[in-house]
Amino acid sequence: MKKLLAACIAFALWAGAGTGAALVRAEPSKPGTSAEAAALIDVKSGRLLYAQQGDKRMRIASLTKIMTAIVAIEQGKLSDQVTVSKNAFGKEGSSIYLKLGEEMSLHHLLYGLMLRSGNDAATAIAEHVGGSEEGFVYLMNEKARELGMEHSHFMNPHGLDHNDHYSTANDMARLTAYALQNPVFQEIVKTEVKKVPNPTESWDHVWSNKNKMLNMYDGADGVKTGYTKIAKRCLVSSATRNGQQLAIVTLNDPNDWLDHRNLLDWGFSHYKLTPLVQKGEALEPGLVAGHSFQYALAEGEASGIARTLQRQDANSAEYRLGLAGTLTLTLNGKTIGSVPVYPEGSPRLAQEMDSRQTFGQGAAVAGGGRGWFANLEQVVRALFAGI
Repeated sequence: MKKLLAACIAFALWAGAGTGAALVRAEPSKPGTSAEAAALIDVKSGRLLYAQQGDKRMRIASLTKIMTAIVAIEQGKLSDQVTVSKNAFGKEGSSIYLKLGEEMSLHHLLYGLMLRSGNDAATAIAEHVGGSEEGFVYLMNEKARELGMEHSHFMNPHGLDHNDHYSTANDMARLTAYALQNPVFQEIVKTEVKKVPNPTESWDHVWSNKNKMLNMYDGADGVKTGYTKIAKRCLVSSATRNGQQLAIVTLNDPNDWLDHRNLLDWGFSHYKLTPLVQKGEALEPGLVAGHSFQYALAEGEASGIARTLQRQDANSAEYRLGLAGTLTLTLNGKTIGSVPVYPEGSPRLAQEMDSRQTFGQGAAVAGGGRGWFANLEQVVRALFAGI
């Protein structure tokens, strides 16, 4: 009887396929890792493709410096000369061997921070940009809040162990996806060797990148290693293939180089960055999409995409500023992002940048906080100027 039932089921499945019946596609089978926690993200769309204990709070060692770098780039002036304080000069752990009172540009210090993981560089950067290490840490936590890193808290700019200094694989993936869309950050972390003038010696600093993935994986282009005796081996790496960039985070992973290669291969094989909206695309008569939108999709998922256009209230400040509405995109009923909608020929359309996607479900937001503040300023001006 069991054999007969199995045969009937097999025949039904074969017949259904033969008559064109809809087939349910399974989610791509996920590879295992040696990591305690891991996450894989598509950088452009902010979609988390893989998570293994992704929301577990853990120590992150020098992966902290990803946050340090992006805050310094956004809040500091790269040409500023930074003076090395006694606190920075004496900082324990990995170092680029800065001398007390030495001056170096913020831009060059960022290379020492990200290529050689200098704790002295991290401290000098923090004191200069934040006014003090404590002031800079405040900026780090504010950035984490802005990016929706709900399970993260920073206590220092370098990642030396502290009980209240932690993050998660998912949060660090979101941070990395955000940071990699900054061209200065991207240029720094993909650099294999950097030569920097040494004002106190006759020879230059020459810093080689500790991230071995740059030489071990085709298309690798970042981002940061990390280690302490308590945190163990931590690694964030990124790679780009066929215009798609992925980033992977592993925490406490004794086999991280191999795990990163395998997970990146898996991500590129199963998820393709797919255009869903084109900038200037006509949505309704007289209305067009403000920018393009792309999303990483597995095979068969495109059929689950839906688009909903919501018009802006004609009496609102945003409408008076030229925003006609919002196009919301969903995947199987779950919001994945939105695109502003403008009247055809609107001057606002020319100002939009395709890289500034608005993502749903807590994904990394491209473009940074400045875009939000700029929009707020425009709304305030409209409300009080009566335009």
